[in-house]
Amino acid sequence: MTTYPAPVPKPATAGAPQSVIAITAQAYVNIRNGPGTQYRDIGDLRKYSLCAVYPNTRTRDGWVWIEQFSIGGWVLGTLVTFEPVTAPPPIPPQQVTPYRNKVAVWHWRGDSVPENSIEEFAQNLRRNAPNVSQVWVKISDYTREAGAQWMGYWDNKRALAIDGVASIDRWVQVLTQYGLEFHAWAVPRGADTEAEARLLIQACTRANVKSLILDVEPYAGFWLGTREAVRALMARLRRGIPPTFHIGMCVDPRSRHYNSIYPLEWQPFVNSVHPMVYWETMRRTPEDVLKETFEVWGSYGKPIIPALQADAPADSMRAAHTLATQRHNVQGLSWWRIGVISQWSVINTPIQPNTQPPPPGTVYGPEQMIKPTDSRFQRFSYTGKDELIPFDGTWGWTSFYKATETRTSKMVGRWTPEITTSDKYEIAVFVPARHATTKNARFKLHGVKGTGTELLITVDQSQYRNQWVTLGVFDLDKTTANAGTIFLNDLTGEIGKEIAFDAIRWRRVIQLDGDTIPEGFADGYDQPMGTEAERRGKAVWGGKWLDASPFGRLYFIGTPNEAYHTGADLNLPGDADAHSTVYAAASGIVTFANSLPVWGYTIIIRHDPLPNSTQVMYSRSAHLEVMYVEPGQRVKRGDPIGKIGNAFGRWAYHLHFDLSPTTILETNPAHWPGTNRTATFANYVDPKEFITANRPK
Repeated sequence: MTTYPAPVPKPATAGAPQSVIAITAQAYVNIRNGPGTQYRDIGDLRKYSLCAVYPNTRTRDGWVWIEQFSIGGWVLGTLVTFEPVTAPPPIPPQQVTPYRNKVAVWHWRGDSVPENSIEEFAQNLRRNAPNVSQVWVKISDYTREAGAQWMGYWDNKRALAIDGVASIDRWVQVLTQYGLEFHAWAVPRGADTEAEARLLIQACTRANVKSLILDVEPYAGFWLGTREAVRALMARLRRGIPPTFHIGMCVDPRSRHYNSIYPLEWQPFVNSVHPMVYWETMRRTPEDVLKETFEVWGSYGKPIIPALQADAPADSMRAAHTLATQRHNVQGLSWWRIGVISQWSVINTPIQPNTQPPPPGTVYGPEQMIKPTDSRFQRFSYTGKDELIPFDGTWGWTSFYKATETRTSKMVGRWTPEITTSDKYEIAVFVPARHATTKNARFKLHGVKGTGTELLITVDQSQYRNQWVTLGVFDLDKTTANAGTIFLNDLTGEIGKEIAFDAIRWRRVIQLDGDTIPEGFADGYDQPMGTEAERRGKAVWGGKWLDASPFGRLYFIGTPNEAYHTGADLNLPGDADAHSTVYAAASGIVTFANSLPVWGYTIIIRHDPLPNSTQVMYSRSAHLEVMYVEPGQRVKRGDPIGKIGNAFGRWAYHLHFDLSPTTILETNPAHWPGTNRTATFANYVDPKEFITANRPK
């Protein structure tokens, strides 16, 4: 048992604290109860999190006292840059928005949420996130076939549908009772500006409709009009509403899309810009997307109120909130969208966060994944022949696709999960990189608790490449018929497109509550190779195992392969490790198992969080010659997963093993930062150090 020195409290001469953004060299650094690595680890300081630092406590070797939420302790200051949080500049009166110091959530359509009434919707939102004060409700849209219509034209859940001014009034009335504001949003197309403006004017002139946000995106299915149509629509709209009514514009913030929406034509008519900061969808970091957002739109002359991605990993959501509110000093922000949110503790963070203890965190528990080759996936043809075409997906399993149909469905697929525990589940669909060009894949979810009909959730598959796309978070009752069952047919109304039928994932959403450790948590980490005694011994890399390329070291210097090492290269003298077994370091789910160029057979495991933690780690075991596991398979610590190889002759026999606290290995199993030291330390941790600190109790 490890013995630690007595804790060292905050010095009496600590002085005044400074509010700062912690920019750590790695994804996180340890908070210890004394100024040194020999002291107990009592928490983690996450990258881009807000904390209080006491500069007067800095020791000669760089340790400094910080406080975050209910934890106070020491961090090694050489591993952290503290960016001071400055007071936001005064806002000119003409730029004050109705979103100032407010947190909002977007609502798309009733079909996409589990609630069956506006009252239930408001009650759940108030319970889950009392700091949210605005709901932005979609009121109208346009298609060539239907013309300009209220959103209820496409919404099957009549109790929540917007069918006209009466339903808007009903929404306003109920939300007001729960202390929530109603804000309208719509997708203007510019094809029939008079008809579209007529609906928008009716909405904006209803009592207590606080603002209108127009979603103007440079994609098919959004703005169809010309440059001249912008002025025609907006001039008609402005003539029909009060002059002080606030109109916002939602945009894709990336520079390559700026000119395609005619930004200078919208500028005289809108009062704010709402950039879609969807870093996970864009496969970037919140810092990167926010930086580009303010570079591109910062000189537009309108307040920027970012829309943040609500189905991203919790740590990145917290980082996005901190960077938006503390670095960029935004007036307010919103989260896209209600129905896909599981990390309510992040959504509930106010614009001006404090250091009080946050609500208990959310983690994902046991999960199941159904691939289209599994027995729980069935396909039914209406033509008498198999309509689906197989292809090799890049994530390690066979996928299927077919051409989309415009009028009549030729087949339907059904995924039937085995729900053994009644609880909330996050349901996500995998969209492959190929053969997924439809913008209208219509997933129909059955058996949601409290609903008597199916829920229809549309996914634009063309936006994604080898990505999990969240359909939403739903209550599933194991006693309900078809609980969680999903159908997808080929009818999309499109010509010349392809629709993919791929894997679907169900995973329980677990709210942590103090000392209770629910099912689905790791019991610790072992080294991934060696005898049982070596794997469970006190020494990590025990026995005669050697690490030829330790974590973070620059190697192959002066050659084309020069790089900072992301993990450990583990082997035995004289190739004695060749063909030996590789084991799961901790419990978790296999997310990838396939051959990669340079890497050979590679296995990625998303490991369960440790007790009383929300931190999920990903391991990569590479250069294997044999794999025993497949994607979607659950493994326990010590389960055999493969055999050590040489990447089919490319390298000497050894096991490349690394650990990442970010999702980089889930989205890019072959990730290799090369000589980018910052990216190495931002996405990986020293596996020897981590395993040593997290041995089974």
